[in-house]
Amino acid sequence: MARIRHFVLKVFLLNITVVAAYVEELDGTFKETRLNEPWLVEFYAPWCDYCKVFESVWYEVGAELKSLGSPVNVGKIDTTVHNNVASEFGIRGYPTIKLFKGDQSFDYKGPRTKDAIIDFTNRVAGPIVRPLTSPHLFQHVMSRHDLFFVYIGGESSLKEEYLKVAAEYIVYIHFFSAPENILPKAVTLQGVPTVAVFKDGTYYLYSEYEDGDLSAWVNRERFLGYQQMDSFTLYHMGETSKLVALAVVDEMNPSEESIRYKTLMERIATEYRNHYNREFQFGYMNGNAYINGLVMGEVLMPSIIALNLSNDGYYLPKQQIETLEDLVQFLDSILDGTAQLLGGNGFFQQIHRTVYNAKSTLMSMFQNAPGFVCLLLSLPLGLVVFVLYGICTAVPDDSSQSDSSPLLLQSHSEDTQGATSAEQKAEEQKSSEAKKED
Repeated sequence: MARIRHFVLKVFLLNITVVAAYVEELDGTFKETRLNEPWLVEFYAPWCDYCKVFESVWYEVGAELKSLGSPVNVGKIDTTVHNNVASEFGIRGYPTIKLFKGDQSFDYKGPRTKDAIIDFTNRVAGPIVRPLTSPHLFQHVMSRHDLFFVYIGGESSLKEEYLKVAAEYIVYIHFFSAPENILPKAVTLQGVPTVAVFKDGTYYLYSEYEDGDLSAWVNRERFLGYQQMDSFTLYHMGETSKLVALAVVDEMNPSEESIRYKTLMERIATEYRNHYNREFQFGYMNGNAYINGLVMGEVLMPSIIALNLSNDGYYLPKQQIETLEDLVQFLDSILDGTAQLLGGNGFFQQIHRTVYNAKSTLMSMFQNAPGFVCLLLSLPLGLVVFVLYGICTAVPDDSSQSDSSPLLLQSHSEDTQGATSAEQKAEEQKSSEAKKED
């Protein structure tokens, strides 16, 4: 049995060593060598606990890219040793992931998972806009990606603008170009050149007249119409200036009401797209932890809430949402201003949120490590008690009192003598005046 455990341990350590071999530890010379070939780099600090947790994922990324034959090298830099490199690339948090391609650098802003990082690497390391040259290739892209943008047509000013927008948003989504004759037969164009987004099982065409700036349109359309959301997704949705309508549910304990709320959100995202697409993003969130922090209270599950991520505000329906019409009425009340905006990011709200977050953090820490939290809280309390005890039990210095007492006695004697002589003079003056009268 001991031999088996020893063998398993050796295999495990060997596997870690092999996987780690595909990630290179970089130094200060990276600033010059990065220009020669593409690099995917993690900037980390040894004291960062999350960096330690993320380390195994990073090694898996390196091994996976190597097995796929990717030309991208994978490395990591200790910013506490090479702080000049961290300063040059503006590293402010850990771990930070960047892809370097020539003199360009791209920040990774997605979830810290192997698949998401590899998808980002493959997307950014290649051409920003990839050409699709056949119907088979187009179908292949449709089967692999839930959402992507396509420029359709030849050379034009719209294509130049499309290339600029693609360079801006390539860190989030895929961009392609294609001639009109390879599109699926179900796709009907109003004219070329044009830009289309394929998502939600269908497609939508860009109209300069109706949609305005192409960059703003891409920013609005780079999310699915209805999707599961988390704090990371909501953070990036804040860049779109859209309101977010959510069904907050508990996936571990599903109920008929939670299923109905999710269904209503999905239906309104598809059936009312033309009416709400510019103003709202729809989805559902598993769990209420993030929402509780936003509203600084307990949000029951399941429930429906609309978020204004630009000012940390939120809206709650005044009545129970039972039908699609009830949900439409709630959303319309937000747009016409009759619904009350709660929360916000005013001065007092920020103070309240800071106190609430501190309280929540302490409660979470207490649940995980009650002894440590009690010790942490007892330190300042113990210091205050110690200071008060020292003040209350302080004893005067006897030597100082004995030194000063002769002076006090002498002063008192002088005062007494002065008062006696004054009284004697007054008596003598009275006696002399009485004699004169006689």
